[in-house]
Amino acid sequence: MTLPTPERDYYEVLGVAKNADGTEIKRAYRRLAVEYHPDRNDGSKEAEEKFKEIAEAYSILSDPEKRQLYDQFGKDGLRGAGYQPGFSSVEDILSSFGSIFGDLFGFGFGGRSRSRRGPMRGADLRYDLRISFADAVQGAEREIEVAHPVACSTCSGTGAKPGTSKSTCAQCGGSGQIVRSQGFFTMSTTCPICSGTGEVIETPCEECRGEGRVPKRRTLNLTIPAGVDDGTRMRLAAEGEPGARGGPPGDLYVFLHVEPHETLVRDGTDLHTEATIDFAQAALGTTVEVDLVDGSKEVEVPHGSQPGDTIVLRGAGVPRLRGYGRGDLVVHLRVLIPKRLDDLSERLLREYAEMTGKKVSKKRKGFFQRLKN
Repeated sequence: MTLPTPERDYYEVLGVAKNADGTEIKRAYRRLAVEYHPDRNDGSKEAEEKFKEIAEAYSILSDPEKRQLYDQFGKDGLRGAGYQPGFSSVEDILSSFGSIFGDLFGFGFGGRSRSRRGPMRGADLRYDLRISFADAVQGAEREIEVAHPVACSTCSGTGAKPGTSKSTCAQCGGSGQIVRSQGFFTMSTTCPICSGTGEVIETPCEECRGEGRVPKRRTLNLTIPAGVDDGTRMRLAAEGEPGARGGPPGDLYVFLHVEPHETLVRDGTDLHTEATIDFAQAALGTTVEVDLVDGSKEVEVPHGSQPGDTIVLRGAGVPRLRGYGRGDLVVHLRVLIPKRLDDLSERLLREYAEMTGKKVSKKRKGFFQRLKN
């Protein structure tokens, strides 16, 4: 029986330490990508697989959110959050990274520079959604409305005015690229006339102004899992802009913004709140009512409680987003000392101090007594 090959650690793939910063990760990827690019290895399948592996590692470790998920939960955490690590082909890497390759290399490899005439992945979209504190803790269902570009019905998506057509770009001959050879490398730049499409529109469509697409609003159902936090990013795969020339659609990223609670403060999966009692209740014990996300609860305060003491309600906090169970609710006690006492209260306290041998200040004289003296 053949055992499955264990998945390699991303840091090991790039040859960097787990505390490496973004610059070190990019430098390591730059070096390995140049070394294992298939065009530099005579189309070697082994080199191509290595090239995909380092691209996968870089795509995760160069993204702070993905890297944090990976550090905490490994690849299972990435999959649980909706990310699907890995690339199916070299072209997929070139398409997904877009300008990253230009930033890293500044040139194409053996003519593999991505031409805009081929399939192009649609752009990712962003949607910001404000939700209540309770929805973040308990989860919720929401409908969101997003603008989604669709093919222009007037020109059938061509971008050209009905009755006219596109023509081949005379500058690049329809390739979309201006190519120059320099030693081993092939230098290619996007054609400035057709912007890489290989075609020019002499008479653009009046409806879409030559874009071939027009915006259309649509409604999506969004399931918010229990335990999300402020700043959580949810990925809706293939719900972004449609791809061009048969390319795959982009993704829709929903960023959640959680409104604060009046009495509860969140720290990870724990909730914190404050309860105010007076010194007699602290000494003798009492019950206080504290807010929960979905109501309130009576909490026993033991006698002899001190200022700053805490009472922990196990499992009354936030559900763990990528695990089991919930956090705790921590009640912080605030003991209120009265600034003024009536005569009876002061007399009783002084008698208590005498019985316990505690030294206290002398009784303050009233205004008329001080005036008389």
